Amino acid sequence: MKRIYIFLMGCLPVFVQAQVTTQRTYCNPMDINYRYNYEQLNDSISYRSGADPVIVNHKGEYYLFVTISGGYWHSKDLVHWNYIVPDKWPMEDMCAPAAISVRDTLYLFQSTFEQRPILFTTTPENGKLYFYNRWLPRLPKDVGPWDPALFYDEELNKWYMYWGSSNVYPIYGSELDKHLHLKYKGDYKEMLYLHPDEHGWERFGRDHRSNITPFMEGAWMTKHNGKYYLQYGAPGTEYNVYANGTYVGDHPLGPFTYAPYNPVSYKPGGFVTGAGHGNTFQDNYGNYWNTGTPWVAVNWNFERRIAMFPTGFDKDGQMYANTRFGDLPHNLPTKKWQSKDELFTGWMLLSYKKATTASSVKDTFAVANIVDENPRTFWVAQQNKPGEWVMVDLQRDQEVRAVQVNYTDYKSNIYDGFDPKIYTQFRLFASRDGKRWEKIADLTNEKRDRPNAYIELEKPVQARYIRYEHIYVASPNLAISDIRVFGNGGGKAPRTPAKFTAVRDTDERNAFIKWQKVPGAVGYNILWGIAKDKLYQTYQVFTDQPESLEIRALSKGVSYYFAIEAFNESGVSVASEALFVK
Repeated sequence: MKRIYIFLMGCLPVFVQAQVTTQRTYCNPMDINYRYNYEQLNDSISYRSGADPVIVNHKGEYYLFVTISGGYWHSKDLVHWNYIVPDKWPMEDMCAPAAISVRDTLYLFQSTFEQRPILFTTTPENGKLYFYNRWLPRLPKDVGPWDPALFYDEELNKWYMYWGSSNVYPIYGSELDKHLHLKYKGDYKEMLYLHPDEHGWERFGRDHRSNITPFMEGAWMTKHNGKYYLQYGAPGTEYNVYANGTYVGDHPLGPFTYAPYNPVSYKPGGFVTGAGHGNTFQDNYGNYWNTGTPWVAVNWNFERRIAMFPTGFDKDGQMYANTRFGDLPHNLPTKKWQSKDELFTGWMLLSYKKATTASSVKDTFAVANIVDENPRTFWVAQQNKPGEWVMVDLQRDQEVRAVQVNYTDYKSNIYDGFDPKIYTQFRLFASRDGKRWEKIADLTNEKRDRPNAYIELEKPVQARYIRYEHIYVASPNLAISDIRVFGNGGGKAPRTPAKFTAVRDTDERNAFIKWQKVPGAVGYNILWGIAKDKLYQTYQVFTDQPESLEIRALSKGVSYYFAIEAFNESGVSVASEALFVK
């Protein structure tokens, strides 16, 4: 989709150093200083956003590129990210950038319908960028290359580019000529189109319930065991079902075959919803990751954040991203993982729909909103001043391991994303009786903007009450969507749900799921896939929702297996027996 740009001429290198801790876990959405986005500057809409992420492993370190961010991020461990404004940037800020690391060089290109250069650097950590070519030739009107992806096939010693962002045009691909500084080599080719009449997950709207023609964008190529996985995002970023799918081929330019197990990365339920339009990369241990851009949509419909999910290829070459508990804390890998759930810490959500109190409440923005696991509802304090507070009553002593504070840009008036006054400061306290308080986190001296601050405690604490004490945010309002508390309830995991059924609709793209409510459960994960040992898809629902769900993400002509598991504050049940649904 087309966007409005802001010009960034003559920027000097800027480095924002993240606080270094002994943090061993991460939690989606990613805890970075999301930049204030200028797409709607002329409409006076101010919001932070992180869209269309690309993470590149360059010489053992990681670089994150995001739409209209005025720069990029650098990390050595996938959790502490330093923001860098380079000394050379395109005429306008980059939208849906393409990045690739080949040997000692990182290449960077932007979405465009005009002539634009490819940039390169061997030292991205210091912000030094150079022109690799001055202009990539113009393509016919509306063809692009928008949402480009660069790919180098080491075995063939050839370069390629894929692109497309439209509900009319397909994903395109072209070989690039290395001897002509990566200009197009020959004609570009049509790679693939959407087929929502066959693939339920490609339908637009919340839970795929809209008849609007869906969008396809965010091309990415991964080569694994001699196969080429051409990935794409669909059906649109504005809803909970934004996902990544793949076609598979034996050559970089196809022909490609639709993967029957699609979508590859899909997260329609929970706090973080939407997993589409990202990329796939490998960490230093050889583990694969898939990135995506979850939906927030408070101030602007395209307001988003960034998530990354452990990803793999099974013994049959099936590609999958593990989004099960994908917005709960996960361990950072220290080796190559063997099981898809190995990185999950087992720290459960302790705060869902718990009792809350606050120092003040503005208008109808109730304090209960901070524990509803919905980023589109939020609490607003009467004033944005030090000392405002909000408290979560966990109802009994529980072991607390981490807390995530998610801010909202309610009526924000910030348009200068480089203002040094943009940072986040707060303190967290814990108590067993509501009278004696222990300080468990102190960001008093932070000079970093952390709209999705994830705090892993140095050691677990036993607590019934968690209190947020405000110090500073740059926005005119103190607004928090969710304070999420993680740990262990110290009890027993729930039992497996009984009376589980799965029935295919006459429209094969849909299936109807039912189960019996489990006492004490916080929620349920509906699991499905194309084999009993391939239940890679997850739809999370909470226990205060109906004990039924319509899955509308299936493909015609593909048989599935369905199962269910329950979870509470102490753990996860054994999954039910997988039911075959033809």
